[in-house]
Amino acid sequence: MNRRARLVLFVVGAAAVAWLFVPAVLDLPEFGGTFHPYRDAAVAAGVAHATANIVSAVNYDQRALDTLGEETILLGSVIGAAALLRPSEEEREQTEVPEGGRPLEAVRLVGHLLLPVTLLIGVDLVVHGGLTPGGGFQGGVVLGTAVHLLYLAGRYPALERLRPVPLFDVGEAVGTAAFIALGLAGVAAGGAFLANVLPLGTFGSLLSGGTVPLLSAAVGIEVASGVVVLLAAFFEQALRVERR
Repeated sequence: MNRRARLVLFVVGAAAVAWLFVPAVLDLPEFGGTFHPYRDAAVAAGVAHATANIVSAVNYDQRALDTLGEETILLGSVIGAAALLRPSEEEREQTEVPEGGRPLEAVRLVGHLLLPVTLLIGVDLVVHGGLTPGGGFQGGVVLGTAVHLLYLAGRYPALERLRPVPLFDVGEAVGTAAFIALGLAGVAAGGAFLANVLPLGTFGSLLSGGTVPLLSAAVGIEVASGVVVLLAAFFEQALRVERR
């Protein structure tokens, strides 16, 4: 595609976006006013489905299809980055990682102490995402980065033993597949795709919100695994790959 064709394509696309975006902005409620229809509808729907955290109610119930799209974007991004970071024909992969400097003993101690604590915080964010601020995305990022405290506090071989990449490759696929399976369960139960068809439970209890905690857990598995796989690809490129 030449420069002129790209420019024409951009102008057409920008005009279409502006045609939709500008009227939407002009029709927004007045800033600082009391009229918030989307907020009122979202809060009412979240409470009706026994989901105390309204953000999670929006992400995993009212607009769960959008969340599936975001999860798929992350999956595609990790796959694309891992493919691009593979050794090229001019590069080769070393079998041994060059030795670097050793961290301070205080850093090693703090890193080893924080590792289990950070993992517990990540699990808590995922599990209680329907009740308190948190959820699969936030908890997944915490879980995915927590294991790398071992690298900051120790050596790369120790990190390799803690996070076998093939296992996290499977975890990324399982998280995405579980989200889709829960969506199909809604169809099988006679509702729509990703409809909240499970028992809603008691408002404020751990097992409340129907499919919300399950979808949050699926996203947590996918995001945590994706972060680990992505960082593993960058580590491999930075520490193992060298030019022939």
